[in-house]
Amino acid sequence: MFSPYYAWAGRREPEDHCAINVALYGARSDRWAMTERGRGALGRTTNHFTLAGSSLHWTGTELVIELDERATPHLTPIRGTVTLTPEVLPGRQYPLDPEGRHVWRPIAPLARVTVALDSPRTRWQGHAYLDANRGEEPLEDGFRRWDWSRLRRGDGAVVLYDAERRDGSDLRMALRFDPDGAVEDFVPPPQICLPDGFWGVRRKTRADTTNGAVIRRVLEDSPFYTREMLDLRLDGTESVAIHESLDLDRFAHPVVRLMLPFRMPRWTAGLP
Repeated sequence: MFSPYYAWAGRREPEDHCAINVALYGARSDRWAMTERGRGALGRTTNHFTLAGSSLHWTGTELVIELDERATPHLTPIRGTVTLTPEVLPGRQYPLDPEGRHVWRPIAPLARVTVALDSPRTRWQGHAYLDANRGEEPLEDGFRRWDWSRLRRGDGAVVLYDAERRDGSDLRMALRFDPDGAVEDFVPPPQICLPDGFWGVRRKTRADTTNGAVIRRVLEDSPFYTREMLDLRLDGTESVAIHESLDLDRFAHPVVRLMLPFRMPRWTAGLP
């Protein structure tokens, strides 16, 4: 949905505009890959998705991701296997607008992940999360901006979702996911402002108090999108959250679209 090439092509033929996004954040260096491919690199069945040298395969109990990508801008390789094992599969989806043109599905809000990469050489296991969004119109047609957070709470998880719709209405969503598969809506805590991103993107979240959220580490900071780790206090408990802010007015600006190929090159034949 962020592909400038897809927008420039009139948003036709989505199978000709596919990418696998990989973002690795390390203590000393990061790697980012999001190379768009044409239809000739795509193959898919019910349980298998292949794009050039990378693939995703659902075994029935696990999502196995085989990566063979090149990071921008230096084309350093990202190769190896990521295996995600869901702990719960709620099977629910949530409309993000009254007409249901945009839908969010937390596929596996509680999961485990095993990462085994050969390049860069790394091995680790931890908590994981898997969701999906789909829409019947461009995202920027339905929304001005949104903020999203996910945090692990004991043996469960919490997701906070706030959005300003294009029609002037707001979306406020706060969900608890339990290890038995139950999902509970709850009244979200007050909204608070975080420091703006380097490019001026506004960031907000929800916490018990006005000083209940502190940015631990900025992971992405672009003209229209930020991602960060937060120390977040919710219901009297401190947790580490992943937080995202998205400004769709900025994303839709022609100048910003012209900047995107730097992070998202397009290859239609062969591998870089």
